[in-house]
Formats: sequence, C-alpha cells, structure tokens
Amino acid sequence: MSVNCGLKKGVLQDRLSKDAELALNTVVKIETGESPKPTVETLEKIAKVLGVSVAELFK
Repeated sequence: MSVNCGLKKGVLQDRLSKDAELALNTVVKIETGESPKPTVETLEKIAKVLGVSVAELFK
C-alpha cells in the first residue's frame, strides 16, 4: 500500500517528516509502499500536517 502523502500537496518529504516528527526514512517508505502497514498514529501525524483526513491520504 502506498500513501499519497505530501507529493499531492507539494510538501517535500523532509519538511513533512520534520513537521510530523517522523523519520525521513519512514515518510519515504510510506509514500513508496515499502512500509505496507504504517500505524494509525503515523498516518494521523501525516494527515494533521497536511490538513487532510487519514482517508484522503489513500486517494
């Protein structure tokens, strides 16, 4: 499963990782699908930074 994190919003991975307090490697793996099951907590952090719902990350 890959998640459309910051790329759709024009947010760079390093900025997203800092703002969400996640490792850059984590953000990269989620966006590329290398992390097949990110935690709900991680997805909530990303969604909060982007100003979207968790469901919108999968669109």
